[in-house]
Amino acid sequence: MTPAGAVAAGPTRQGELLASGELTSRQLTQATLDAIDRENPAINAAVAVYADEALAAADEADRRRAAGESGPLLGVPIAVKDDLDIGGTVTGKGSKAMVMPAGHDAELVAALKAAGMVVVAKSALPELAIFGFTESAAHGITRNPLNLAHTSGGSSGGSAALVAAGAVGIATASDGAGSIRIPAACCGLVGFKPTQGTMPSSGGWHDLSTQGCLAARVADSALFLDAFGTFGTSLVVAAAADPAPLRIGMSFSAAAATKARPLDPRVRAAVERTAEQLRAAGHTVTEVKIPYTLDSKALTVRYLAGIRDSADDSDDPGRLEQRTKGIARLGRPFGRRSVDWAKRQGRSWGDKVHRDLGVDVLLTPVMSGPAIEVEHWRGTGALATVLSMNAFYPYTAQWNHAGVPAVSMPAGVTDERLPLAVQLIATRGADALLMSLAGQLERLNA
Repeated sequence: MTPAGAVAAGPTRQGELLASGELTSRQLTQATLDAIDRENPAINAAVAVYADEALAAADEADRRRAAGESGPLLGVPIAVKDDLDIGGTVTGKGSKAMVMPAGHDAELVAALKAAGMVVVAKSALPELAIFGFTESAAHGITRNPLNLAHTSGGSSGGSAALVAAGAVGIATASDGAGSIRIPAACCGLVGFKPTQGTMPSSGGWHDLSTQGCLAARVADSALFLDAFGTFGTSLVVAAAADPAPLRIGMSFSAAAATKARPLDPRVRAAVERTAEQLRAAGHTVTEVKIPYTLDSKALTVRYLAGIRDSADDSDDPGRLEQRTKGIARLGRPFGRRSVDWAKRQGRSWGDKVHRDLGVDVLLTPVMSGPAIEVEHWRGTGALATVLSMNAFYPYTAQWNHAGVPAVSMPAGVTDERLPLAVQLIATRGADALLMSLAGQLERLNA
């Protein structure tokens, strides 16, 4: 395989090519930098490119391998979402309010480098990772490479766009209310949000947010999470094996603060097709209604208080976008006691929701429709944006509140070349079971 052809092959295949000597990390890294240079003008997904540093890191990876070191990610390029610190650079978080260089690498970034991964770029996100679309005053609009008139989602929209464009094989992503799963759904990728507390550099927004990645294949997501997380069993092994028959609850229940946007018939059909595939594979699938009770809705406290804290912690809060300032103000009433109460409510709800429904896994939509047009929320005020986003994305945030693993899986494409997706949700700690089911579904769709 040529270096250019290997860029989009994903980290599992890239690692094999590097281990066999068919490619060097320098060749693969240079090809990745070339791909970013080629694709980024159209999608605006990379906010910084580290060409010199990346090639030096690639040379070091090649030296380590030549000296006898091995590792599945040694020499593999990666883009890092701009919410993670890289020492000596500004962690922009999609904002003009961040101006101070980080003193050291974030824990996850340090682990990437220790494993020999090559950081090639920082990827775009909306200001302070707030929005389900990647548009900011600091960096402009990030577009979906599959249809440039539409969003790549958010907040990990830059990571998703780079991977979907074939500009990089994998990118870090974080998810506080859907920010891995929504971009994955928008761009036709696998977006696995692990159980809260399993990944380094997680815990933002009062433990709603967790780190993860965006990749094109289940095995690649499993490889990344295995390398840097703590799961007690191999997710790579789980991804390659079909699970035992499961009780799966198909649900179209939406958790909107006001009224959910009507579900696009194409999304409903994708969920129903997936249910039929899973039945044919031996699972029991029944339709259920998810009880979004008061304890599930307490996530609003954590979300708004987390945004308030992020705004207060920015280097120059006066430079934040007006809409961000408005959303931060919505979080002012929530003190420590309110946040602690909300966290207990999320844990309690997450512990019982699957059990009370009598299911092992839930099957739901990810979004109310395919990726929405760019600038859909341009000029919308703070509260109106929050409520409107919640109406379009009413299927993801509660699972951050519950702390359980969830994954967005590709499920077809529209006539406009926009991906369709479904979400699978397991119980806390059942990441391996969920990865196994995701791998099986991927194979069923192959």
